[in-house]
Amino acid sequence: MKVAFIGVGNMGKPMATNLVKHGHELLVFDADLSLAAAVAAELGAAPLASLRGAAAAQLIITMLPDGHTVRAVALGHGGIASFAKPGTIVIDMSSSQPMLTRDTGTQLKLRDIALIDAPVSGGVAKAITGTLTIMIGSDNPAALAAAKPVLACMGTTFFEVGGLGSGHAAKALNNVVAAANFAVLAEALLTAERYGIEPKMFVDIVSASTGQSFLSSVVMKDFVLTGKFNTGFTVGLLAKDAAIAAEFCKELGFDAPHIELASQRWAQARDALGAGEDHSKAISVWRSRLPD
Repeated sequence: MKVAFIGVGNMGKPMATNLVKHGHELLVFDADLSLAAAVAAELGAAPLASLRGAAAAQLIITMLPDGHTVRAVALGHGGIASFAKPGTIVIDMSSSQPMLTRDTGTQLKLRDIALIDAPVSGGVAKAITGTLTIMIGSDNPAALAAAKPVLACMGTTFFEVGGLGSGHAAKALNNVVAAANFAVLAEALLTAERYGIEPKMFVDIVSASTGQSFLSSVVMKDFVLTGKFNTGFTVGLLAKDAAIAAEFCKELGFDAPHIELASQRWAQARDALGAGEDHSKAISVWRSRLPD
């Protein structure tokens, strides 16, 4: 299949690479045209000088910063809606806002363009191996059936969550759980440390007890206590996902104080560290705010 891939950054590039490995004809576009050209040359794909070149593709994948960027690419001047042929399928694999995704999909449907949301979990490591977890939202069974073989090139675990926007909702809610978990675990660790409990022992206790989670058994042990701080997932991305979840709760009229607080805490960590720092470094921000 001829596939256009829009957004070939840290996650997009390995995902695009796996499409080529599985025999798909790839067109590559990025806001950074030099990056698109370099990735295309490396993969043996065709670089696009503008979005309009994606009109040749049967399926268009977006891997972009957020739903507002996706909407601009889809519906803005010179965007997908202005050139894509009827019957084109667009898969948004970004972390986007669920309600915005539904509205973008409604506008694309007027042009007979199907939108599927399929955000991913697993980070760069699983993007490279093609073993991502993919959460799918779709209102178009035929389009989803056509898209599944392409998605299978990039992931191995799939959840068909529900209608359009459901995948983005599930991704944001999963990530805000992780965000809240890490924040509470970091605060507990700092408290234990201040009281005189050895940090590694405390993390071992949590990991062997009812507080156990991926954050305690992997992130804290392998990346925080070791001082490596290189999980590969940035504080800016986690802050964004937590904010999407908090915004989503408000749009549904649901009072979710823990999610709101998690969003605030990660926004503070992002602002203090810079969006590009590893998310595991957030504990250093919270440590610096302990009273003397």
